[in-house]
Amino acid sequence: MVKLIVNKVLCKDGVLHELQSGSSLLEAMGRLVPELPEEEALDRARKGSMTAAVLAAHNRAGERDKVLRLSFDALTSHDITYVGIIQTARASGLKEFPVPYVLTNCHNSLCAVGGTINEDDHVFGLSAAQKYGGIFVPPHLAVIHQFMRETMTGCGKMILGSDSHTRYGAYGTMGVGEGGPELVKQLLGRTYDINQPGVIAVQLSGAPRPGVGPQDVALAVIGAVFKNGFVKNKVMEFIGEGVASLSMDFRAGIDVMTTETACLSSIWQTDETVRAFYAAVGREKDFAPLSPGPLALYDGAVLVDLSKVEPMIAMPFHPSNVYKLADVIRDPLDIFAEVEAEANKSDPAVRLSLTDKVKDGRVQVSQGVIAGCAGGTFENVAAAGDMLKGRNCGNGEFSL
Repeated sequence: MVKLIVNKVLCKDGVLHELQSGSSLLEAMGRLVPELPEEEALDRARKGSMTAAVLAAHNRAGERDKVLRLSFDALTSHDITYVGIIQTARASGLKEFPVPYVLTNCHNSLCAVGGTINEDDHVFGLSAAQKYGGIFVPPHLAVIHQFMRETMTGCGKMILGSDSHTRYGAYGTMGVGEGGPELVKQLLGRTYDINQPGVIAVQLSGAPRPGVGPQDVALAVIGAVFKNGFVKNKVMEFIGEGVASLSMDFRAGIDVMTTETACLSSIWQTDETVRAFYAAVGREKDFAPLSPGPLALYDGAVLVDLSKVEPMIAMPFHPSNVYKLADVIRDPLDIFAEVEAEANKSDPAVRLSLTDKVKDGRVQVSQGVIAGCAGGTFENVAAAGDMLKGRNCGNGEFSL
């Protein structure tokens, strides 16, 4: 269901061509693009990805500089991170927010230890937004990423967030999740400086089978690319005819989990589904068609046949530790023993116990939770509601 191409790949008119190792890029261009001079074909291919176009539009350095100096269209933080960011920027001479800065209050909404710790943070955020010109989102109104999707994304834009799951590629926006210091630099008018990142094409084909959700697709990809570092610090560029088979929520569910691959960012080709989303939220002017150019060069490719993806399950302690759900149901003891052994080897001080959850050859589940950055889309919640309608949602030893 997932295949990796480790060599460079040329996308010509939507078709991927693997460039064999050992031959030079100029030789490959001469063979695959005989209608153009080799150097011209290579230059066009290097500039042909969606990633290259978006980064060039936000780069404040010279075209020949090796280091990109990026400025973002908007910034976002939640209430775990914005206090320290704004205080650091204030101490460094902040006068006003130079770009839209969204402050959401969705992570520290409840204070389990009593007192007013979180409320104090929220009042600070409100006062900072009023003083410096930010956008304050009151507690319980919206989760950070859905607010950004509906109000701040736009095709060809870039957004920097202090939450690791800042991913808006399905909306044509390159989202980057970084630590607070990078947001401070943006607030002070400085740039985000990185080397030109590699770009990996993620070609989707087919359509998901009933019962397969976005998290299944994401887990299948994460399992294939995380441990080998295939996309680490690179941009994942989603292309292919399979994109059209996915709803907006489905795309977002895959995209937000690209964080778990260790990639830098992501971007997707856009179509009428994306246009309809922007129209639905009253921002159709923020839509633009995005797709690779006639020639686009990639540093590798991930080929995903959506029709072959099965329901997946992630084991402790990282989403890359994935198994097919059917395999776990069929043979839980061996798989759980394998996971236990690996976990206990990596940290002897922590003893993971899974095999004792198997009773009479079947996994005994004691608790169910529907939650998470990736599982908060309307379609996910509606699907869970449909499955639970008229049924018991937990009693006795099982709680949901």
